[in-house]
Amino acid sequence: MPYTLRTAAKAAGKSKATISRAIAAGKISATRNDDGTFSIDPAELHRVFPPATQESGPMQQSETAVLHRENQLLREMLDDTRRRLDQETEERRRLTLMLTDQRPWWRRWFGS
Repeated sequence: MPYTLRTAAKAAGKSKATISRAIAAGKISATRNDDGTFSIDPAELHRVFPPATQESGPMQQSETAVLHRENQLLREMLDDTRRRLDQETEERRRLTLMLTDQRPWWRRWFGS
C-alpha cells in the first residue's frame, strides 16, 4: 500500500517538507494523484530514508526512571546539605555567644 506524504514522513521519522523536497529534487520517485496528493512506494521511500525506530516509547520510560532516581538523589543531597548548614549555624551561634560574653571566665564556667 503506497504512502501519502504524511504517512511517508511518519514512517521515515522526517517532516513532510523533507519528504516533499526529496521528491522535488528527484531523490524519491512518487506519483502525483488527481487530487494533488502523492503516492510514494514504501520501498522507494526507505531506499533514501531508513524506517523510523520504535524505541522512543520504552526508551523514554527508561530515561524517565533514570531522571526520577537522579532527582531523588539530588533531593537527598540537598536535605543533607541543609541539615549540615543548620548544625554549623547553631555551632556558630553558640561560639559567638561564648566569645561575646563579657563576664570573667570563672563566672562563665561556674554560672555566677
